[in-house]
Amino acid sequence: MQVLIILVESLIIGTLVGLAVGIGAARMFNAPTVQALGAFRTLGEMNASEGDPASHFSFGLGFFFNAWASTVAAGSFTQDVTHRVIPNWAATLLMLKNHDEKEMQDPKKMGIAGALVGAVVVAFLNLTSSALPQSLQITAVKVLVPAATLLINSVMPVIFWLAAIDGGKRSGIFGTVFGGLAQLIMGNAVPGVVLGILVGKGVDESGWNKITKIILIATILLFILSAFFRGSDLILLKQLNVGIPAWLQQIHAAIGG
Repeated sequence: MQVLIILVESLIIGTLVGLAVGIGAARMFNAPTVQALGAFRTLGEMNASEGDPASHFSFGLGFFFNAWASTVAAGSFTQDVTHRVIPNWAATLLMLKNHDEKEMQDPKKMGIAGALVGAVVVAFLNLTSSALPQSLQITAVKVLVPAATLLINSVMPVIFWLAAIDGGKRSGIFGTVFGGLAQLIMGNAVPGVVLGILVGKGVDESGWNKITKIILIATILLFILSAFFRGSDLILLKQLNVGIPAWLQQIHAAIGG
């Protein structure tokens, strides 16, 4: 009886969440003209897969293992379920017959596909989490977490870097530079490569106009601020055996960096 209750509740919640996520992800392609429930990284990551259903599926699969491990271990979902798994698998479902990127930009179709994917994913995660005994949960976490970590930190950056190179000269250059900076600062090159693809493709399509310059400047500021708040400047000074100024230490202490 308990399993049936979990299944019914999971199907209802998964359908509603998937519907909202699917519509929001599709409407993100029209931002900022149209506002929607979504995230900039979701748009960038879906663009990086370039309308290839296999790429969308494999991308979502990598984060699905991480989400599964988290659900089994802690009984809670990670943001990867809504930001990465559901939208990418919904796009895969829509583009199985044809590789038309316009399919994943249709809010109605993405909403329906997202509802189906969300219902299945949420039901699977909740049922497996509740069904596994404690001993198997510990074993599953020991297996899934290292596998997901390897995929996210090692395999995915390479896939996105190859996608950036394949996207053109500018995308390759910006993807390589920003990806390298992201690896040094954040420990994962994927965000930098995605931003590099967006900047490179934006310049290819629109040229160096006001919008593309603002995006480039905002991206550079993002890396500078991210490095500062992570204390990268202090680490660099220590590695160079240079004394750290007291005022700089006070600033980091004041902001909690």
